[in-house]
Amino acid sequence: MTYGYIRVSCDKQTVENQRFEINKFCKKENLHIDGWIEETISGTKSYSKRKLGELLAKVGKHDLIVCTELSRLGRNLFMIMEILNTCMNKECRVWTIKDGYRLGDDIQSKVLAFAFGLSAEIERNLISQRTKEALERRRQEGQRLGRPVGSKNKAIKLKLDGKEETVLKMMKQHTPKTRMAKRLGVNRKTLTEFIKKRIAGKLISDKE
Repeated sequence: MTYGYIRVSCDKQTVENQRFEINKFCKKENLHIDGWIEETISGTKSYSKRKLGELLAKVGKHDLIVCTELSRLGRNLFMIMEILNTCMNKECRVWTIKDGYRLGDDIQSKVLAFAFGLSAEIERNLISQRTKEALERRRQEGQRLGRPVGSKNKAIKLKLDGKEETVLKMMKQHTPKTRMAKRLGVNRKTLTEFIKKRIAGKLISDKE
């Protein structure tokens, strides 16, 4: 099976130019496109989340993917190497028109596939190592790792948000929670949760 792959980054770009180039190339090479894959999506998006990922999942030995240039597959070298390595492992060919690149079953392609796979593995290891080193450096500098304390609670919108001062005032007047909840139009559980996440810290600060 021969597939024509077309990708544009935005709706304003047209797929027709790429389709024309691929059809012209296939006519010259005496090829017939059995299926077209077209998508409008950024090349920085993981290929597994694109139609390209679906195509790579189904291609097999002797299948051919034709696109205008390697940059249609992805926008960074690491991603392109990973895609080409996947194709090589599945014995699927990839031909590009403008780059004149042909990934096939010859010895040169096999050497390239090995280089792609090795480079991808090295890059993954380097990213992992850099992350570990950065975390260790922050730990030695005494920085707190992970989500800042309280940030999760602040990100959650509560029903009584904006009424902190009202609740705080009633609490200082020793108003029973049941009466406070009734005045605020909420149930006691909602009020208790609000006090725990929004008011408790203020009470501690006031005491200090």
